[in-house]
Amino acid sequence: MTKNLVIVESPAKAKTIEKFLGKDYTVRSSFGHIRDLDKGDNAIDIQNGFKPNYIVSPDKTKVVAELKKLAKESETVWLASDEDREGEAISWHLFEVLGLKEDNTKRIVFHEITKPAIENAIKNPRKIDKALVDAQQARRILDRLVGFELSPILWKKVKPSLSAGRVQSVAVRLIVEREREVNNFNSDSDYKIVAEFNKRDHSKSIKAELPQRFKSEKEAIDFLTAAQDSSFKIENIEVKPAQRKAAAPFTTSTLQQEASRKLGYPVAKTMLLAQKLYEAGHITYMRTDSVNLSETAIKGAASEIIRSYGKEYSMPRNYTTKNSSAQEAHEAIRPTYFENHTAGADAQEVKLYELIWKRSIASQMANAELERTVVDISVSKANKSLRAEGEIIKFDGFLKVYLEGKDEEEDEENSDILPPLSVGEMLDLVQMTSEQKFSRAAPRYTEASLVKKLEELGIGRPSTYAPTISTIQKRGYVIKDNREGSTRQYQTAVLKGGKISVKTATERVGVEKNKLFPTDIGTLVTDFLSEHFKQIMDYGFTAMVEKEFDEIAQGMIGWTKMITSFYTPFHKDVDTTLATAERVKGERVIGTDPETGKPVTGRIGRYGPLVQIGEAEDEDKKFASLRSGQTLETITLEQALELFKLPRVIGEYKNEKVSAAIGRFGPYIKFGSLFASIPKDRDIFEITITDAAEIIEAKIKAEIEKLIKTFPEDKDLEILKGRWGPYIAYKKNNFKIPKDTVADQLTYAQAMELIDKQGGVKEKKGGKAEAPKAKAKAKAKAKAKK
Repeated sequence: MTKNLVIVESPAKAKTIEKFLGKDYTVRSSFGHIRDLDKGDNAIDIQNGFKPNYIVSPDKTKVVAELKKLAKESETVWLASDEDREGEAISWHLFEVLGLKEDNTKRIVFHEITKPAIENAIKNPRKIDKALVDAQQARRILDRLVGFELSPILWKKVKPSLSAGRVQSVAVRLIVEREREVNNFNSDSDYKIVAEFNKRDHSKSIKAELPQRFKSEKEAIDFLTAAQDSSFKIENIEVKPAQRKAAAPFTTSTLQQEASRKLGYPVAKTMLLAQKLYEAGHITYMRTDSVNLSETAIKGAASEIIRSYGKEYSMPRNYTTKNSSAQEAHEAIRPTYFENHTAGADAQEVKLYELIWKRSIASQMANAELERTVVDISVSKANKSLRAEGEIIKFDGFLKVYLEGKDEEEDEENSDILPPLSVGEMLDLVQMTSEQKFSRAAPRYTEASLVKKLEELGIGRPSTYAPTISTIQKRGYVIKDNREGSTRQYQTAVLKGGKISVKTATERVGVEKNKLFPTDIGTLVTDFLSEHFKQIMDYGFTAMVEKEFDEIAQGMIGWTKMITSFYTPFHKDVDTTLATAERVKGERVIGTDPETGKPVTGRIGRYGPLVQIGEAEDEDKKFASLRSGQTLETITLEQALELFKLPRVIGEYKNEKVSAAIGRFGPYIKFGSLFASIPKDRDIFEITITDAAEIIEAKIKAEIEKLIKTFPEDKDLEILKGRWGPYIAYKKNNFKIPKDTVADQLTYAQAMELIDKQGGVKEKKGGKAEAPKAKAKAKAKAKAKK
């Protein structure tokens, strides 16, 4: 008989905890949630107070059976899932499903997986916090109601197979609005004056700038002309002491932002790596909106700072959370042991750990002491002065370890080091430049800056940021993409050696890297929902719902009351929209085809956005798919007409015609029966036969390497190499091969047995094979039409 059974939600966490507990403790994992809402119509009994119908997941039946057996054999059951609402819900579901009893079940929580933390948790158990469970349950039920009622409306009124979510739809709205803001932005320009001077002894150079900018090129050149015969004198020097303070330790949001800036990690990757570090006992819990550190952590940091850098670098302090909606009394994300400067199972984990360590240590270090100098330089024949600014670090303090990153759009501070200067000193002009500068639209969102915006608006919580951003991309409403930008001309003028030279230069603008762009369907769905479900799409309302979840967690309001107040007006909007809303296609008249005089329109088609020449009823109407980066809102008539030049014959290769076209999955090369995608860095209209041959050969090689085995018994049966390992392909269906099976040694009988075990080949209407997913979608569509 087991004396103590400890249940956690992950195997990695179980493995770490097991090291700290003695032989009287058995630690097992539930592998996450063991049950969830029923996937069908019976998930929520709306008429009976929104009563949820929970079902044990089929893949968890064995886990549940094992845990039930162990629980019956144990004197005490310890529920040790994470300390947030999701973790509390996991413990509650385990209590209910395993049939546990209150007298021998204890709930323990800890924000780090260390021996002292686990031992302290065992000494201080508590009961399951039903208010936290209710808050999680309310979110789950509300989101299911919104998704189940909105999605069929989108199928009927916009396009089949679409889905909508409460927080996700608002996140997409932010990206759509920002895209329109960028596209509608009209840039203004002004002229910036920058000068470089030498000291008379030529020992050092000084860079200075005119604090004001000129609105016209004429004014800028007039100033250079005045400077031609001017002398330059230092008229004022101002020296001020300054301090720079360290940033607070990481919250979930700031960790996601900084890991994106400094390491280039997507939000979901950061959370995956952080979870691994937490479960291995290296860092504290990674889902938190608190910047607070425990007294033990503050003392541990101070000890390590003094040991590594000296007493003068230590400045113990605590930070307070500005966010009024911060959940539960968590700590900030920090290392469990500050003496460990590095940790992690692989290079990516190590980089993230070191970022967390540096930020945490820096937060407990002394301020950086600076000396800022501002120098005004007079121009004798102009009524304006240039300004040079410099900065000297007198004591580096926390900067010895860490400097917070900046978003790429933020202007860098001028931190030049100035040479010794004195008032009245004359300077020699090396050159003075006037350069045309353009105003910029608000930047498109990155994953990290979207998290920051959601947090500012009070939308979502630490546990929801990463899933929200992943979901809107998986649903095809948003894409993360790079854009090459375009060239723009600008005017410059240089005064050097007493002469002014004027020229027109070019620069590349609008270059984007890993930015979030709305797709055409994302924009169409956002507009539809914004028109018919104003409350759901309202930022303030969504933030208010989040606050109500917090109030449920604090036991201030009941979850059914909150759901009722939300659902009643929402369901009314659903009924009204189903009855009155027109079907939308996102159609836009782009212009008229000069050759035929027929209209050129853009709209959403079955396989995505397209342009069309001719009316819907025309027998000879033409269609063309949009290229990557093109949208229905912004495509011009010239760009649309260019698309009708496809498919384009490139030439011949091996006596076979080679052509280029755009299909459902983007631009491709066609060579006989072979289709090969054109890489993103190649232009479909400029690709040559040499380029095409290279792409064709690469595709042929990949196809040969992809094929592991064929079977003479059935030519449709193949074993192929996939992204996640070998798999069986049979009649347009794919089937998994167990990890312990050697793929190229599978016999025909064994392969067919694996296919049968996974449900066999599904047939579509008309005799074609249909995968189980497609069948489920077809059922859902049929249901929506009823």
